[in-house]
Amino acid sequence: MFSLQKLLGKEDKFFDLLEASGRESCASAQALKRLAQNPNQANALDEFALSRRKDKAITTEISEALCTTFVTALEREDIEALSIALYKIPKTIEKIGERILIAPHFLKGVDLSRQIDMLEKATGTVLTMIQKLREGVGLESIKDINDRLQHLEGQADKLVLELLKELYSGKIEDVRVVFLKDLFELLEKVTDRCRDAGNVIAQIVLKNS
Repeated sequence: MFSLQKLLGKEDKFFDLLEASGRESCASAQALKRLAQNPNQANALDEFALSRRKDKAITTEISEALCTTFVTALEREDIEALSIALYKIPKTIEKIGERILIAPHFLKGVDLSRQIDMLEKATGTVLTMIQKLREGVGLESIKDINDRLQHLEGQADKLVLELLKELYSGKIEDVRVVFLKDLFELLEKVTDRCRDAGNVIAQIVLKNS
């Protein structure tokens, strides 16, 4: 376990910013859930764009702070790697929202609730891991949480295969198959992004244990 007693002044700022980034990922997942329930809502992309812009500003602030802060509780490259991994989550979720709004009629009769439920759990788990990182928890605790995240990612992979099998059954028109395949793979990619962020956190704790 690494000691947070090393934190002085501005160093708390990095944990604040990383947590804020994790919260934007959760906000994006919740916005996607609302969109999937009502794909015809007005200004549907506003929430996604707002979360992505906020997260981009957070990422920029972290990068600038790394240039001006002499001592950091975590290694600079680790902070940067985690910041970049986190930013990719709402960015990918926004792409899903864009796809849905291109052709919402193709979603008629399609239930995305299982994928979005996994996505919500994954983003929530990443946020928990960031909070535990700040608390300075031990490696075993982080590994347990990361294992849950890896399990979610594995479930998402299996679900995509399930859905693709149905798409290729020949019962769905070709253009709709292309649309849904793209959408399903983007949903699965978000859980991959969450897994990547979780792995960065696990590696940080391993290095500092």
